[in-house]
Amino acid sequence: MSAAQPVIPGFYPDPSICRVGDTYYLASSSFEYRPAVPIHESQDLVDWTFVGNAITTSSQLADSDGTGSTGVFAPTLRHHDGLFWLITTDVVDGTPEQTLQHAEDVRGPWSAPVRTRGAGGIDPDISWDGADCYLTWSHFDAAGSEIRQARVDPYTAELLEEPRLLWSGTGLAFPEGPHIFFREGWWYLLIAEGGTERGHCVSIARGPSPRGPFAGAPQNPIFSHRSLPTPVQNVGHADLVECSDGSWAMAYLGVRPRGTSPGFHVNGRETFVAGIDWRDGWPVVDEERFVAASVDTSFIDDFAAPKLHGRWISPGVFPDTFARGTENGLLLESRVQCTLGVRTRDDAWTAEAELSIEDGSASMEVRIDRDNAYGIALDGSDAVATIRIGGMTWSLGAAKLTDNVHRLRIRARSTRSIRGVSTGPDRIELAVGDAHDWRVLGDLDGRYLSTEVTGGFTGRIVGVAVENGRAVLRRFSYTTGETMQ
Repeated sequence: MSAAQPVIPGFYPDPSICRVGDTYYLASSSFEYRPAVPIHESQDLVDWTFVGNAITTSSQLADSDGTGSTGVFAPTLRHHDGLFWLITTDVVDGTPEQTLQHAEDVRGPWSAPVRTRGAGGIDPDISWDGADCYLTWSHFDAAGSEIRQARVDPYTAELLEEPRLLWSGTGLAFPEGPHIFFREGWWYLLIAEGGTERGHCVSIARGPSPRGPFAGAPQNPIFSHRSLPTPVQNVGHADLVECSDGSWAMAYLGVRPRGTSPGFHVNGRETFVAGIDWRDGWPVVDEERFVAASVDTSFIDDFAAPKLHGRWISPGVFPDTFARGTENGLLLESRVQCTLGVRTRDDAWTAEAELSIEDGSASMEVRIDRDNAYGIALDGSDAVATIRIGGMTWSLGAAKLTDNVHRLRIRARSTRSIRGVSTGPDRIELAVGDAHDWRVLGDLDGRYLSTEVTGGFTGRIVGVAVENGRAVLRRFSYTTGETMQ
C-alpha cells in the first residue's frame, strides 16, 4: 500500500528537507510564479505550516514574461554552521544558472543570490565535507543528462575546480534531482530517474567520499509507482533527512490522477513523506509510516492586513508591483495583463471573488498557464464566460451585472470515473451572482486544464486578472468542497 494523502497538498513540487533541532523545514519549486520557493515547517513530518517564501523581491529574482514552467526549479535547503542555505536553478532564457542564498532565519531575510558560472543545468544540491563545500547538479545536453559536481565557494558561488562526472544513474532517462548526504562511513547520492511522469523513480548510489566513486544499490530503483494500481503516481524527486530520534525519513513528490485513462492530475506535483529503514547499508522505503490526514485548505481574505499573505502568487512579476492594500480592498493596477492567484489544492473546491472595476477590464480565472485557462471576463457591466486552450479563446454564456461590486464564482466538482465512459478529472463551473442567486455561465470538462493535456511542471491557480486598468478585489474565499458526482 501507499500513502494516498500528501502532507502538503497542491502545487508544491520537488521537496527538499532539512532538520534543525526538533523542527523540520521543507522548500519547494515555484517555477514562473513570484514570490518564489515556498517554505513549510513541521514538528512531526505530517502537519506542515507555511512560513513564507524565500525569494520575495525583484532584486532577488528578475521579472519575466511568465512563460509556463520556466523560473525557479528544484531547490535544495540545508542548515550548516548556524545558517540556512538555499540553492536553486533560475531558468529564464534557456541558459539555466544556479543561485545561492543564505539566511540566519528560514523566514528571512535571505541574502542577495549569487550566481555560478560554468555549472549549467538544473536541480542543484549543496553539501559539506569539513571545510569543503560541494555543488552537485544535473547536467544535460543533446547527448543526455548526467550528474556532475565541483567544489564551490558558497558565499560567492565561484567554482573552485573543473566539474566532473559523478554518476550517470542506472541507465534510465533523465538522471536528475541529486542530493548528497553522509551516514555511517558512507556518502550517499540520491537521484531521480525516468522522467517526472509515470516512469518516475528514485535511485541511490554510495561511495567513500562526496567525490565518489559511486556504485549503485543492487535493488535500484529503490522507489517507484510505475505500473502499480495506486492512487498516487509519478513518485520521485526525493530528499532524505535524519530525524531527531535517529530514524530516517524521505520527502518526495507525487501526483493524484483522476478520470479516464491516462488519468489527469490538475493540482500539480504534491509533497508526500515516507519512512526509511536501513538494510545492509541501503535505504528501504516504508510508505505507511507517516499517515497524513486530509488538510482543510479553506481561507477567506478581506485584504485588511497591511501585507499580502504569502499564499498569493503571480506569474512573472511580484504581486506588490501591481497590487496594494486600500481601505476598500486590494487595488490591482496595471498597464499590462497581470494575474494574482492562489494554488488549488483539492479534488473539489469553490472560489468566490467580490470585484469592482474602476476602469479597463478584469476577470476571475482558473489557469494552469497563460495559454490554458477558464474564466469570467468583466468589461463594464458585461460578464462573459471564456475558455482559453492552447492560446485559442472562445466565449460561452454572458450576463449583465447590475451591482457595482461583482460577485464571481469558480467551482471544481469531482467526477466519478466509469469504465468505458470518457470522463475528465473534474467539472469546472463558472458563475456570476447577485444578492439573490447564482447564474451558471459555463460548465466545462477540467481535463483541458491538466498537466497531461497542457504539459509542464506546475498545477492550477485560481484568482483574478486585470488588464490595462484598475480593479479592487474586496474579498476572496477558497473553500474545500465535498466530492460531487
